[in-house]
Amino acid sequence: MLIFGFSTKQVLLATLVYICEVCGNNAAHRLIKRVRRFTLFFIPIFPVGTRYIDTCTACGRGLKVPGDRAESVAASQGASELR
Repeated sequence: MLIFGFSTKQVLLATLVYICEVCGNNAAHRLIKRVRRFTLFFIPIFPVGTRYIDTCTACGRGLKVPGDRAESVAASQGASELR
């Protein structure tokens, strides 16, 4: 019987449009926050790690992004959408 483990939750922070370095397409890029959590009896107890990933929707290229930069980009895009 397995009573503990890990789960991952993904949150879409922003969708950005710019030219991808790999495929050269002007495509949408998804900025995703992934939080890995320790679970006990399938109940998330505490976060173990957080990653921010920028993924190109055209070619699938994934790139790790520093947390402070990802949060600032997400905040600035949210502010521009509210105007």
